[in-house]
Amino acid sequence: MNPKSCLNCGHKISDEFCSHCGQKADTARITPQTLIKTDILGSIWHIEARFFRTVKHILFGPGRMAMDYISGKRIKYYNLFSLLLILFGFNVLTMHFYLHLNPAEIPEGSSNILDFFSKYSKTILFVIIPMLAVNAFFVFKRKKLNIAEHFIIGTVSLLGILILLLFNDMVSLIGLWKPAAKIFAILDKASVVLLALFPAVTYWNAFKNSYSKPGLLWRVSVLYVLMGIESLAVIIVLFRIF
Repeated sequence: MNPKSCLNCGHKISDEFCSHCGQKADTARITPQTLIKTDILGSIWHIEARFFRTVKHILFGPGRMAMDYISGKRIKYYNLFSLLLILFGFNVLTMHFYLHLNPAEIPEGSSNILDFFSKYSKTILFVIIPMLAVNAFFVFKRKKLNIAEHFIIGTVSLLGILILLLFNDMVSLIGLWKPAAKIFAILDKASVVLLALFPAVTYWNAFKNSYSKPGLLWRVSVLYVLMGIESLAVIIVLFRIF
């Protein structure tokens, strides 16, 4: 049987994919059937499956997922930086809807502070990644990861924070319905606790096989102290400048 030629680049195909450009060997003329099955439904399912798989791994095994990603196991995950932008956009939308539907939640005299955080929230959030990366590079030095690899762990940690923030905003929105207010107030407080603990969970999950529990505990504690001091400094500087 003669090998087929790739319709994209013209190279001979002997396997499922073209070894030169990566296009699938079964690519053929577009028909109504293939348009619906492959081009529309197939692409949507492929994107959604990777998206939700990545979200699941971030929530239930963030450190392990980050280490897998660093080690080269990336095909099953959605692009981390695209996911970061998507989640940030959803967070901005849900917060906007919440404040629009519940203006009483804005304390008197705090509009300037809210305007500041609304305008510079992206800067504040995204500066968390390099801060986490630099601090963790020194705190977890025994692992011998480079700064870019620590950047990935920091990104996964921030993704988890954004997912929990989105959950928190959605809980707050549903909590505006009075009959469910008490239940969702409890969920709201629980999600805030998870938000605060998520970076610790990420680094514990990533390095639990590299350090003893006491060694890992003091390193995570030092990381939190450094992040708290640096985050406060960034907020003060931005607030005074702008």
